[in-house]
Amino acid sequence: MSIEKSYGILDSMRLPNGLYIASPSIHYSAVWIRDSLYISLPFLNKTCNTYERTIHRLLDLMLDYEWKIDIHIADRPREPWQYIHAKYDAHNVKEISEAWGHAQHDAVGMLLWSIGEGERHGKRIIRNSRDRDMVQKLVYYLRSCEYWQDKDNGMWEEHREVHASSVGACVAGLRSVSYLVDVPQHLVTKGLAALEELGADETDNRVADMAQLSLVYPYRVYSREMAVQVIAKVEKRLLRANGVARYEGDSYYSTVEHDGRHQPLAHYFGTEAEWCLGLPWLAICHMELGNFEEAQAYIEQTEKIILPDGSIPELYYAKSQQYNPNTPLGWANALYLVAKERMNKLQR
Repeated sequence: MSIEKSYGILDSMRLPNGLYIASPSIHYSAVWIRDSLYISLPFLNKTCNTYERTIHRLLDLMLDYEWKIDIHIADRPREPWQYIHAKYDAHNVKEISEAWGHAQHDAVGMLLWSIGEGERHGKRIIRNSRDRDMVQKLVYYLRSCEYWQDKDNGMWEEHREVHASSVGACVAGLRSVSYLVDVPQHLVTKGLAALEELGADETDNRVADMAQLSLVYPYRVYSREMAVQVIAKVEKRLLRANGVARYEGDSYYSTVEHDGRHQPLAHYFGTEAEWCLGLPWLAICHMELGNFEEAQAYIEQTEKIILPDGSIPELYYAKSQQYNPNTPLGWANALYLVAKERMNKLQR
């Protein structure tokens, strides 16, 4: 499978400002902070300036809304619209006014992590004192939110709970920038305590979730023992032929979604959509653990579902070869590139 095709897909989704639309689909042709950051991951170890351009534009976005961040450093946000927004108009990079589950701490945590990791890789992420001050304000924003116990919408932008994947992203982000700005240790300690309380579960009501893979890669927050346990649960409960279900009972693009998305989770068991990005994500997670045969198997499984032009769909409908319109999905292609390039390097 051509790596060049996958990079071509990402190039086609990159905006002139350095950010990315999530997908050319009419449903996803907006900018999400999370998607842009995941799509930037293959460029973290490259000598080009693609990674820096993405982070710089996101820092500029934060500076555009510095007034709002200042308000909520002083006064904790509560309503979704008060939080740092997760989704923006692709043309002017302004907040979208439609109601949305914007309480997504993992997006802020990943931005901090990406800033710290970029600097560690020798990239000039912090351009001036305004950038540094904004990084500091993002730390204080997470403190004001009390991210370790604030119920957020999580990676999948759904109902508010305390999500391990969100708490872990914030822990990783705070650790990542602790050498750049002041990060009070208790902010990390409180996050770690919340993770310990959740154990191997994503929330109090969800024992397995694909979002937890982020705490193995890229964040490396879970211990090896916990990572093994979480990966095993994802594989046992969520792994499918063409991808990974986000969680058991997910109604989004379920084959019975026409019944409405308000039914009890059990109503959707066995009909969940199969998210393609879960396969390369599992490959990378296994490489993190040194399980290279398993990782290679997941890469090969991914390559079976890549379309001839290099596109990786968002998802396939349950137990079918039909994929949905959100194709290609940018961060699916990005995770495949990370997995494939890392495996190629190991095999040299």
